[in-house]
Amino acid sequence: MRSRSIKSVLFFVTFDGFKCKIGCLQPTVHKATHMTRLSIVLRGASIASKTSLITAAALACAWVAGGAQAASAHAGYERMPIPDAAQMKRLCASTIAKAGKQVGVLERGPVGSKAMLTKWNQLDEILQAVDGISSLVANVFTDKAVREAAEACSTDLTAFSAKLFQNERVFKNMSAVVPKDAVDAQLKKSVVEGFEDTGVTLSLDKRARIKAILDKLEQLSQNFDRNVREDPTTVTMSAGEVAGMPETWLKLHKKDASGNFIVNMSYPAYLPYMQQGMSEEARERLWMAKSNEGGDKNLEILNEISDLRREMASLFGSKSYADHVARRRMAGSAGAVDRFLIDVKAATEAGERQDIADLTAAKAKHTGQANAVLKRWDSAFYSERLRKERFSIDQEALRKNFPTQASLDFMFKVASDLYGVKFVPAADPKAVKLWHPDVRYVEVRDVKTNAFIGGVYMDLFPRDDKYNHAAAWPVRGVSTLTGRKPFSVLVTNFSREGLTHDELETLLHEFGHVLHGALSTSRYLGLAGTAVKRDFVEAPSQMFEEWARNPETLALFKTVCPACPALSNEQIAKLEAARTYGRGSRYARQHLYAAYDMALHGEKRQDAQALWAQMESATPLGHVKATKFVASFGHLASGYGAGYYGYLWSEVIALDMLSAFKGKLMDPSVGKRYRDIILASGGQREPIDMVKELLGREPNRDAFYAEISGKR
Repeated sequence: MRSRSIKSVLFFVTFDGFKCKIGCLQPTVHKATHMTRLSIVLRGASIASKTSLITAAALACAWVAGGAQAASAHAGYERMPIPDAAQMKRLCASTIAKAGKQVGVLERGPVGSKAMLTKWNQLDEILQAVDGISSLVANVFTDKAVREAAEACSTDLTAFSAKLFQNERVFKNMSAVVPKDAVDAQLKKSVVEGFEDTGVTLSLDKRARIKAILDKLEQLSQNFDRNVREDPTTVTMSAGEVAGMPETWLKLHKKDASGNFIVNMSYPAYLPYMQQGMSEEARERLWMAKSNEGGDKNLEILNEISDLRREMASLFGSKSYADHVARRRMAGSAGAVDRFLIDVKAATEAGERQDIADLTAAKAKHTGQANAVLKRWDSAFYSERLRKERFSIDQEALRKNFPTQASLDFMFKVASDLYGVKFVPAADPKAVKLWHPDVRYVEVRDVKTNAFIGGVYMDLFPRDDKYNHAAAWPVRGVSTLTGRKPFSVLVTNFSREGLTHDELETLLHEFGHVLHGALSTSRYLGLAGTAVKRDFVEAPSQMFEEWARNPETLALFKTVCPACPALSNEQIAKLEAARTYGRGSRYARQHLYAAYDMALHGEKRQDAQALWAQMESATPLGHVKATKFVASFGHLASGYGAGYYGYLWSEVIALDMLSAFKGKLMDPSVGKRYRDIILASGGQREPIDMVKELLGREPNRDAFYAEISGKR
């Protein structure tokens, strides 16, 4: 079903904020939830003109009066608003009021007319921004009061959305629309399914219960995310325990009065120590702490979430929540997902056993203990040692090859040459408001015409209370109907000193999501960019990772950073061998996550922690008592509930689509074709149809199974 409580890792937002000198509107951030494929689609944009304040006021008031077309002429100058807590509350309230008036317009008709789709698009323009800014603010803003105001706004808007999608008059009018073409038909289908999945065709008592469930799920999801994001856990390590760690890592940490290092749970702190920390005892302490983020309170939340989802599925007559959501995705049914996962498990079992045997032998050699037993906190450490021994690859040493700014320039260079776009600073940087001094902004423009395409904000470095993984928020969706331009936010937690090769892949992965939003040319906001089926959305970004490990593409690094040490083809080959080493264990772990997610949302009620302990215990390394990994498994509490398999499913498509380039990854003619067929389309077409057109054949899983079994 579609609801704000089912939030994507990936968010879609629109900012329509302006400030009228004559008091027409305060700086407004509009919230909406056009829900697509069991995930909310949040979109955003703002208006901040370089012209005079009077012109800005006129634009804003024209927009309020329905003059979105006129305002869009100034789209190239639009920026994100940066609200404080009081503004956030006012903007949320005014947006809901304005959206309510637009719902009245939709209730009145015209029935059966394409104009209904235009009016729905206008509702999206009103609503999308506040969801987007709420999600972004809650994850990256430093002021806790603003984060709390954003979360409260999300709760209010969940209630508004549920009421909207249970509105019988609007549902009837939208159902009666006669589409003029395939794009209209796709939007109608998406919207009508949204109403159906929110219970509009059910009895009044069931509708009321579904609305209550959706409201509660939103609250629980927020609480779950907050408990992880604001978890204060740290691990204290002595000077001896951090001996040998790189200077870049040591600089990240504060010391206590005794000179001990205080290590937090952010990935720039956690992962390097797990890979390089010489003290097994310290690695164990750090791994145990990380494995308990979120704690018992999040286990309780996860149980309540799965219970509510199960109840909700039953109200629709579905046998499980997994079946309920899969029917709207590429997979089509939970059974199809289960069969796919069985095949994945079979393809990874031998590789996983070999990986563990290798790591155990490495530990025995390192410790001098013939009967050494590999522990979970050993895996990353001995994997890194084996990569160095076998392939002469030291990820930490690669930071000198991939300085942070040069890595961004490389990323832009690849996208520019491939897709015919360029990334440039704003003409007036002072006009761009930022939520933190570390944040950067660039405009996306056409190489030939210099026409403004969209904007990208980048929040790259870790800080307290910030989202601690890597993600992309396409902050504003495109609509060619109104001339709206897209904006995206790229959020990572990288070192300022440079990137490892693993991190370079992560950067390109997330930028793949950004490009999917930025290069979309969808007619309607509800079909813009990454508003695609959940088990397809990762495919473009997973495919873009390949550009981080190909000799042809890595050669471009020298053009953006002449002083950077260049990698030889031999080194690149070793990098690839090092990357693929341990794939059996990695894919087996991904299989476990996906299988657990499907089981948790299956027909039988399961206790979240007991189920995890049972399933992890069946793996070669077993389960460590007193650990609660799923208490920080944020995908389960948000948009990937019964959908985590989508990472594996999307990779099947990504590796198959890669064949369209025939080994020439910088071929601009193929890049243009891929941009036009896949990226530009957004959700205007079914994923399977786009992939078939790109490949000129039926998709297959050959490349994927070759990859996970080590035969690619």
